[in-house]
Amino acid sequence: MAKVNKNDVLFERAQRTIPGGVNSPVRAFRQVGGTPRFVSRAKGAYFWDAEDKRYIDLIMSWGPMIVGHANPEVVEAVQKAAETSFSYGAPTEGEIELAERICALMPSVEQVRMVSSGTEATMSALRLARGYTGRDLIIKFEGCYHGHADSLLVKAGSGLLTFADSTQNAPSSSGVPQDVVKHTLVLPYNDVAAIEEVFKKQGDHIAAVILEPIAGNMNLIQPSKAFLAAIRNLTHQYGSVLIYDEVMTGFRVALGGAQSLQGITPDLTCLGKVMGGGMPMAAFGGKKEIMSKLAPLGGVYQAGTLSGNPVAVASGLKTLEIITREGFYDCLAGQTEKLMTGLKQAADQAGVPFAVDSVGGMFGFYFAKEVPSTSEAVTKTDIEAFKKFFHLMLDEGVYLAPSAYEAGFTSIAHDNDVVNAIIAAAQTSFKKL
Repeated sequence: MAKVNKNDVLFERAQRTIPGGVNSPVRAFRQVGGTPRFVSRAKGAYFWDAEDKRYIDLIMSWGPMIVGHANPEVVEAVQKAAETSFSYGAPTEGEIELAERICALMPSVEQVRMVSSGTEATMSALRLARGYTGRDLIIKFEGCYHGHADSLLVKAGSGLLTFADSTQNAPSSSGVPQDVVKHTLVLPYNDVAAIEEVFKKQGDHIAAVILEPIAGNMNLIQPSKAFLAAIRNLTHQYGSVLIYDEVMTGFRVALGGAQSLQGITPDLTCLGKVMGGGMPMAAFGGKKEIMSKLAPLGGVYQAGTLSGNPVAVASGLKTLEIITREGFYDCLAGQTEKLMTGLKQAADQAGVPFAVDSVGGMFGFYFAKEVPSTSEAVTKTDIEAFKKFFHLMLDEGVYLAPSAYEAGFTSIAHDNDVVNAIIAAAQTSFKKL
């Protein structure tokens, strides 16, 4: 009699009370098929599923766990904070300390407002940009995901690339009125001519351009220098607000975020994930002139009961302290590059077309001859090969993102032993493709 897999049992049970059996679509195995793994615990670079099988984790809670799961220093900080209550609904000194730390690490952020999720951060930043400029139109780029606010669910990346009908022009989610998304202009990523043309025609009506400065929701796609320069120059010229969505890249690709690597000073920045160390925590901030338009100072309203709660703040403060230690990012980036080099060599030896890229502790791989530069190019990679590779690696105890449209993440806990184990698993898996 075949043994019953506990993951299957839990998934069947979950589907009775949770739509699709998951509380976020990207956790489903819709693209790759099969049963999601239900995690029972995690430590360092590993997690264990309901069957107590150990996996090397290469999503790290989709980015936040940069210092490893259950880092003892972060756990201690959280426990200490929890002893004084989970939330007050009133200001704390810790919020000030976290705000000061963020402003010091990201000079473009003169003031910052804390929220609880990346969606809140981007949604609020856009409302603020519209309130500041008195304009309605916003520009986003195809394949970029900025949370699930209505006006941003237009040709978005992340789970929407897996679930949405790609033949549909915006909106890409049911339940979003066309009346809402008509104020959202969608342009191809890395297309300089397209953004120049739009600003030429409608520049005086554009409130903001929101950008993933390194896209991670259509796998990892880096922008060209010309693309970034055009966006910054045009937004400045026409008085539009440039919003860097660094929810994923902030403190992940570098201590100062993607903007520090690219030499770009955005008007507003959205942060999340790493800044909370795995706790529900995000923020948006930027020029004081713009931030002063927020209530209670200005007429742009934004509020949140759990914003800046002491437990999340404690987790964020300790995480940011750890990542500022000497050599942290050199080690993180070095291990990630070593992993990508090893995967590429394994694929080459097996004769499998394969390309890789990485920035800091963030990486992408593609079943293609070259690294893609647009959302359309990503969809033309060999998705079927990815599906097979995903399950082969899963069998070998390596957990990849269950979608070819998601970037991957490492942590400081991914040491040589971990990286070598992943490469060995890949060598075995590529040979079976």
